[in-house]
Amino acid sequence: MYGLITRLTAHPGRRDDLAFCLLDPGVKRPGCHSYVVAHDAVDPDALWVTEVWFNKATHTAWSAHIHETAELRPALSLIAVFGETTYTRPIGGVGL
Repeated sequence: MYGLITRLTAHPGRRDDLAFCLLDPGVKRPGCHSYVVAHDAVDPDALWVTEVWFNKATHTAWSAHIHETAELRPALSLIAVFGETTYTRPIGGVGL
């Protein structure tokens, strides 16, 4: 499995709009086992996105697809800062 944890900072006051866009059920994520969007407990404009994918190739293919189709363009316009991403190798857990 392949995992990512990314901090995204929305434009001021737009965090919930960004979360809503990221959680759009119309955006398909083939090969994604888990996609969790969470509020930062301290920063009122920040979100944490935790993803678990079948492997890196499925994530890379999905990333290329969303850039080609612009499916997440509304979300991208709400992001002020793409924070650092931590890459992980999930080994299991509830829901996986």
